[in-house]
Amino acid sequence: MLDTQGRLRALVRANRAVVSHLDLPVVLRTIIEAAVELVGARYGALGVIAEGGGLEQFIHVGMTDDVVDRIGHLPEGHGLLGALIDDPRPIRLDSIADDPRSSGFPEGHPPMTAFLGVPITVRDAVYGNLYLTDPVGGGFTEDDEQLVKALAANAGFAIDNARLFAETVARQAWSASAAEMTASILGSDTAEAQEEFATRAAGLLEARSAVVLGTGVPDDPAALLGRSDRQAGGAEECALVLDNDRVRSAIEGAQPTRLDELSGYAFADGWEPGPAVVVPFDGKTGSPEVLIAVRESGAPPFTAFELERAVTFSRQAALAMELAEARADRERVVLLEDRARIARDLHDHVIQQLFGAGLELQSVQSALGPGALADRIDGTVKSLDDAIAQIRTAIFSLSRQQGPADSLRHRLLDIVQEVGVALPRPATVSFAGPVDLVADPALADDVAAFVREGLTNVVRHAGAETATVDVVASADEITVDVADDGAGIGETSRRSGLANLSERAERRAGVLDVESTPNGTRLRLRLPVPVERVR
Repeated sequence: MLDTQGRLRALVRANRAVVSHLDLPVVLRTIIEAAVELVGARYGALGVIAEGGGLEQFIHVGMTDDVVDRIGHLPEGHGLLGALIDDPRPIRLDSIADDPRSSGFPEGHPPMTAFLGVPITVRDAVYGNLYLTDPVGGGFTEDDEQLVKALAANAGFAIDNARLFAETVARQAWSASAAEMTASILGSDTAEAQEEFATRAAGLLEARSAVVLGTGVPDDPAALLGRSDRQAGGAEECALVLDNDRVRSAIEGAQPTRLDELSGYAFADGWEPGPAVVVPFDGKTGSPEVLIAVRESGAPPFTAFELERAVTFSRQAALAMELAEARADRERVVLLEDRARIARDLHDHVIQQLFGAGLELQSVQSALGPGALADRIDGTVKSLDDAIAQIRTAIFSLSRQQGPADSLRHRLLDIVQEVGVALPRPATVSFAGPVDLVADPALADDVAAFVREGLTNVVRHAGAETATVDVVASADEITVDVADDGAGIGETSRRSGLANLSERAERRAGVLDVESTPNGTRLRLRLPVPVERVR
């Protein structure tokens, strides 16, 4: 009776120890340690059953690290261990070797005699098994079996609570990360958003690598590469992963999938892939994309809970990226509307006021007659005309998105912005007359080539502070001036560029004039307007 009471007290202590923790790995180790102490076993282990059969985890006590190293890989669920998995009913043996289901021990394994195996059930499903060997008393009794069964029943509740707690903590982590990711994506471009998404997904899934891919060309693995990644060498990894038939099948079927092993590949930095998840989702503006997260070989497989969280996280990221794109579109619309308003104000008010001031000054000049004051007024009127031309160029630049992108004005503005920005003070451009109306495509090509080569020569050889491009069109000809404030051409400067410009002018029956002084250079190209453009 005293012995029975002692063992019942031991069971109570064991149950209390099992339910005192919420961290699942700690709970599992506490269970097997309590079971070993409860029945006086020398060795004990807890095997967690994998979804597809076999053992997913094997937590053991009693063997030293040296013994474990000699044995090598841990049991996978064969022999007696597999028998308990296949038929989850307690097994109690006086001698393991005498049982026909035993598959023996690997080299280096310590000898074991008596055996007691009891399943652990969580919500009517077998979660794992308790394995105990070599009791101090020489063999396991019926009481030992009943005590371990009682402990296993209580362990099932403890495991369930620990799993629920772990899922709750994980859901909180996923939710918090999703909120942070959404805020970050809304303030970034698409490439940065995908990198943010992949990095966070890899961390939450405890993956070695995570990539986000666009799936526009499913027949070419390299073309499927979108944006990765957590790892350097992401492009190579993506191409390798997408060669896998199961990955392709998941992508083409738009079906979230768990892979127990992504075998057959070794990535650039030498690690071998193991379990993977493939999560297709609708990316920006509904275009298909896919998240692929991979763990190293030997790592635990992804769970159904992790796959479900990854799907939700991907949808959240897609929604955030779509909102970011929509907000960027709205900002672009507001910017265009604001530019159009400024252009209208400049045209309707500023230019008209300047034009009116110029007419008033001309009338004053006529009343004064010839003289120094009249000459000053004439210079002021010319300055006003130049200002009006520059403002018209600014108006066209502000409203350029509304016109044809291949017009001569557009092309010259792009060239001046591209080449002239290399000067200490960026180059400027002005237009006068119906430039786009009189310039056919061939003439526009020659003018654009002249401006590009002229500005390039200024940047490379003139040592200028700035440059100007003036384009004047009439019904008969178009005149283009490229002027700078550099040191001039000089006698030793290279003239191959000028020869090219002169040949271009001659081919179109035009004229190239060069004026160069130590204070600057002016290239003037005059080309006749094609007759059909005038008609």
